[in-house]
Amino acid sequence: MRLGLVNFGGPAGQIAIMHRDLVERRRWISEERFLHALNFCMLLPGPEAQQLATYIGWLLHGTRGGLVAGAFFVLPSVVVLLGLSYLYAAHGGNPAMAGVLAGLKPVVLAIVVDAAARLGRRAVRNVAAGAIALAAFLALLLWDVPFPAIVLGAGILGAAAGRLWPAAGEGRGGSGPYAPADAPHAQAPTRRRRNLTILAVGVLLWALPLVPVVLLRGADSLHARLYAFFTRAALVTFGGAYAVLAYVTQAAAGSFGWISPIEALDGLALAETTPGPLIMVLQFVGFMAGWHHPEGMTPVASAVVAGLLTTYATFLPSFLFIFLGAPYVERLRGNRKIAGALAGITAAVVGVILQLAVVFGIAVLWPRGSGAGFNAFGLALAIAALVALRWLKLDVLWVIGAGAVAGLLWSVIGT
Repeated sequence: MRLGLVNFGGPAGQIAIMHRDLVERRRWISEERFLHALNFCMLLPGPEAQQLATYIGWLLHGTRGGLVAGAFFVLPSVVVLLGLSYLYAAHGGNPAMAGVLAGLKPVVLAIVVDAAARLGRRAVRNVAAGAIALAAFLALLLWDVPFPAIVLGAGILGAAAGRLWPAAGEGRGGSGPYAPADAPHAQAPTRRRRNLTILAVGVLLWALPLVPVVLLRGADSLHARLYAFFTRAALVTFGGAYAVLAYVTQAAAGSFGWISPIEALDGLALAETTPGPLIMVLQFVGFMAGWHHPEGMTPVASAVVAGLLTTYATFLPSFLFIFLGAPYVERLRGNRKIAGALAGITAAVVGVILQLAVVFGIAVLWPRGSGAGFNAFGLALAIAALVALRWLKLDVLWVIGAGAVAGLLWSVIGT
């Protein structure tokens, strides 16, 4: 719950916060185990940070641990974004909110830069890893290569260089109070009955909200069609929140006519500066679709139902992917080729985070475009946040709070 309240910064920032808290401070999971889980989650469709939280919860306490960790990692963002979506739909822009967001964005940039430095120090340990990280960075920055292609290429290169790859150490934190190496469920062989049970429960949980929606609203209603659409999006979209948003916007703002492209961009801005996975922007899309098309309901009721249905359809498959795949992945930890492939993916993640830092840096320092002036306040706040995080070792929550207050005060002084 605490991480769910402070996990700003998109996947990069959230992974950095989890690593700092669970590996370095609490020592609940080892460095090697954390990176192994991260590599697997990067291969899946959906929100990798939430899936990583679910995986770590499963390692520590089995299925119950995975459910609790994954659910409470996103629950605060569901509530916060519902409130912000209502304010956006009903009241438009608010000067105070704009000031707070202006202070949070530089802090987000600092979190991403810190994440790149932390993961880079551990993942880029040889020339091959450095080359993969640089190639991933340039592929995204210069040629806009799809993220799945980068992951696949990095895995192939890592497997090919497996004999040269140094063995990953356990790192710090392997002897914590809940050391996952001692967890019997992490080592037990996966059985066919277990997989069938998980699939059956998953199908039942998926149908649980759909049946009353169809009975009460109709199979052709907005809410039924929205639930089916976002289920497909959760299953077939790879590449993180940006790739998912591109796919969703093309349909929701195009053929479906649920929202406008400008609203989709505004939703991304809200999601980037609120806690929770960046893919929470899909809840905003669903909320606005319900707001614009109430179909006999009040706009607020329709929007809340649509937003919650969207979130449910988006995150349910993530739990199934982890509970089905994690036991297999744990059994492959000693495989040298698999280890090399996953190490290559980890190196590519460093390049991806660096590219994200560049994108965020441009957005923070030139918020109105390159020809509209430089944001000196944003640069100063980003540097101060980076110093506080990296060298002063302050808690992320305090840094985020200070950034919000600084942004609000700066907006008051500016007016």
